[in-house]
Amino acid sequence: MAGLTDLYHLSMACGHWRSGRARLPASAELFFRRGPFGGAFALAAGLAQGLRGLRAFRFSAADIAYLRSVLPSTTEEAFFDYLATLDTSEVTVSAVPEGSVVFARVPFLQVKGPLLVVQLLETTLLCLVNYASLVATNATRFRLLAGPDVKLMEMGLRRAQGPDGALSASKYSYIGGFDCTSNVLAGKLYGIPVRGTIAHSFIMSFTTLEEVQPRELVPLAGGDPVDLPTLAESWLQQVCELLQTPLEKTNRGELAAFLSYAVTFPRDFQGLLDTYCVRRSGLPNFCAVALALHQLGYQAIGVRLDSGDLAQQSKEIRQVLRACGAHFQVPWFETIPIAVSNDISEQSLERLIQEGSEVDMIGVGTHLVTCPLQPSLGCVYKLVEVNGSPCLKLTEDEEKMTVPGTKTIYRLFDAAGHPFMDLMALEEEPSPQAGQELVIRVLGQLGETCKVVAATVEPLHRTYLRDGQLCEPLPSLPEVRTHAQVSLSLLNPAHRRLHDPQPYPVAMTERLHQLLTKLQEASQ
Repeated sequence: MAGLTDLYHLSMACGHWRSGRARLPASAELFFRRGPFGGAFALAAGLAQGLRGLRAFRFSAADIAYLRSVLPSTTEEAFFDYLATLDTSEVTVSAVPEGSVVFARVPFLQVKGPLLVVQLLETTLLCLVNYASLVATNATRFRLLAGPDVKLMEMGLRRAQGPDGALSASKYSYIGGFDCTSNVLAGKLYGIPVRGTIAHSFIMSFTTLEEVQPRELVPLAGGDPVDLPTLAESWLQQVCELLQTPLEKTNRGELAAFLSYAVTFPRDFQGLLDTYCVRRSGLPNFCAVALALHQLGYQAIGVRLDSGDLAQQSKEIRQVLRACGAHFQVPWFETIPIAVSNDISEQSLERLIQEGSEVDMIGVGTHLVTCPLQPSLGCVYKLVEVNGSPCLKLTEDEEKMTVPGTKTIYRLFDAAGHPFMDLMALEEEPSPQAGQELVIRVLGQLGETCKVVAATVEPLHRTYLRDGQLCEPLPSLPEVRTHAQVSLSLLNPAHRRLHDPQPYPVAMTERLHQLLTKLQEASQ
C-alpha cells in the first residue's frame, strides 16, 4: 500500500529526511472545494478502506528495490534503509463517521504524525476516498430523485473503469442508497444483495416451443408434473382474447424463452418484455406464462423494460396486469413489480418521475458508476501545521486558500434538528455550547462578523486511529448505509435539493480568523 503514491512524494520525503525534518510533528486535512454535481453536499465514503490502508502502510523489500531504480542515482543508500523502517505507528487520524454528509471546504479527515509520513499518505488517502465519496454522492442523488419507495439496482459492472472501479461503485452506491447490485463479486465480498434474471440474448436464442427442455413442472403443492408449454399456450389464447391482440403476432421464440426460464426458476420468473413488441408479444407471452405458473401454485416476481418510453409503457403494462388480475381472478397480478433500465441518467429519471409512472425498480449503470456529470470530486490534502507553526497557502483565489492551524470542527443545529452551519475552531479553543451566542466569520464573507446561536452543537470528527492503532471499531457496510440515510434525512430541504440548493455556510471562529489575518499580513 505504501507504493500507492506519486513519485514526487518520494522526492519530497528524501528532502525532508536529508534536512533532518522527517520527524517534525505535522497535521494535514483532506477536503473538497466545491459541492459535486452542482449540489450543496457530498457523502463521505472510503474512510474505512483508507484506515485499513494506513494500518498496512509498509515499504516491502521489493518496493525498496523498485524505488532504487526510479529515484535519482545520487539518492543516498541510507534513505532507502530509512524507508524500510517506516510505518504509521505514530499517526493519528480523525474523521467524520463514514456515510456522513459533508460540505465544501470542511475537512472530513485529519492526519497527524511525523511530517515525512503525513506527506507520504496524501495520494493514498486521496485515491481511496475521492471516487468512493463521489459515487456514493451520485447514488444519493439518484435515491433522492427516485424517492424512498422505488428500488434501485446498480448494474454498471460492464461500463465501469475496470474491476476496481466496478467493485467500488457497487460498494459505495449501496452506501448511497441503492438496494442491490448485479455484480456477483461485490455481493460475495461485501454482502450486498444481488439481483438479475435474463437478457435479450437469452430470448433471441429460442425460436420454437420444441426447444423448451425440460417441459414439465411439478406443482408447488406437489403432485404429478404438468407440461408447462401446453398449459401456457391455453392461457395465451385467453390472454390474447382479453387484450384483443392477434395470437399470431406473439413471438413463439420469446414464449419458449419465457417458458424455459420459468421451468428452471419457477419461484423467480421475471419477463423481459421488449425484445420484440411489448404490447403484441412480450406482455401477452409473459401473462400466459405467469398465469400458467399461478395455476401450479407459483408467483411471478416481475417484468422488465429496457427501451422505449418507459413511463408510458409502465402505465400501459400496469393496466394490462390489472385487467388480467381482475378477469382471471388473480389479485396479486395487478401488483407485479415493473422494473426498467435503459441508460438511466439523472435527467431521464427526473422525467420518469415528473411524467408519473408505475415503475417499482430502476436499474442504473453507466450514469451511476462513471459519474459523467462530474468525473472527480476534487478532494485535496493540505498541510495546516508543521512543528507547531500553522501553515497557510496564499492565493488570489480565496476558494483555494487554506485555513491554517490544527482545528476542531463543529456542526451547529437549529431548533428543528437541521444542521445550519459548520464551524472551524482552533484545537485549543473552548468548545462552543448550545444556546451560546457565537461571533463567527463565514467563508466567502470574511470581511464582516456575524452572530449565531445553535440549539445543538456536535463535534464533527471522531478519532479512529491513534498512534497507528484503531481506537474505535469500524462500522459494517449496512451500518454505514443506515448512517448515510439518517444524515441525509437531517438536512434542511433547502440544502438537500439537487438543483440550485441554498448554499450551506461554513464559518471560522474570530480567533481562527485573527490567526489567518496575521499569517496573511506576515506573508505580504
